[in-house]
Amino acid sequence: MTPPDAGARSSEAAISLAVGETAAIGCEASLADFVALLKPRVMSLVVFTGFVGLVLAPGSLHPVLAAVAVLCIAVGAGASGAINMWYERDIDALMSRTRFRPLPAGRMAPGAALGFGVVLAIGSVTVMALAVGLPAAALLALTIAFYVFVYTIWLKRRTPQNIVIGGAAGAFPPMVGWAAATGEVTLGSIALFALIFMWTPPHFWALALYREGDYARAGVPMMPVVAGARETKRQILLYTALMIPVSLAPWALGLVGWVYGAVAIALGAGFMALAVAIWFDDTDRSARRTFRFSILYLFALFATMMVEGVLGPAAV
Repeated sequence: MTPPDAGARSSEAAISLAVGETAAIGCEASLADFVALLKPRVMSLVVFTGFVGLVLAPGSLHPVLAAVAVLCIAVGAGASGAINMWYERDIDALMSRTRFRPLPAGRMAPGAALGFGVVLAIGSVTVMALAVGLPAAALLALTIAFYVFVYTIWLKRRTPQNIVIGGAAGAFPPMVGWAAATGEVTLGSIALFALIFMWTPPHFWALALYREGDYARAGVPMMPVVAGARETKRQILLYTALMIPVSLAPWALGLVGWVYGAVAIALGAGFMALAVAIWFDDTDRSARRTFRFSILYLFALFATMMVEGVLGPAAV
């Protein structure tokens, strides 16, 4: 489902993009521009959750190979970000928070960004396969392909459920780390996947609530643009309520101990309180607070899991 005036916005995007790409002719992108293509802030959380999956897994991996596995997850995530920026350069040119990225700003030629992303994608999967193992490499390849083809190309411009289905791409890294250590996918890694999968909708819809104008201008059918703020708030409440019991699955499976369980309950209560606040708040304040808290929420949960994975549940 696409907003009715998406055609006009597409024309505006084409003009902005043509200007940016013309400016890119003869310009050499800087190292900072190539780093920006990797979406380092997004990558950092992806790499961290992948590392925690590796730490929690019951298998063992030589420290050097573990470092290689984490590096491959990082490079694969960066490759996905680069290809995403190449494909979305037209809508990035229309959104205030993305218009200064290397491609819409005209600091880099599209071909350079695409080539960079493809080389990193192939390289990360190949190194993972040769150094760590085929199961982890296959999952890494699936993660990259899902983000590029399913989320970026197929879903994002077509349905308000883009974040729900496409969120699987961001939920795969712990499974990749787990498979690097064990060579398989088990219930424990699925629990980590499910936690991030359920966290993604309230996290991104909180952002979409106060960035609705950006998404509407670019013709991206995010939930607030298509269904309105009220329905988006209802969905945030629903997914938050579903996420809290899912967050307890690692404790229920014995992967972590009571400290994690207590942290998950406390942070889940805080998340729900913010989701309720969004429901009653007609301003952007609660949505902004929820978005910031959601990042802290996921980081804190996985950090607690990591500590318990290293020290052991009984030692915490």
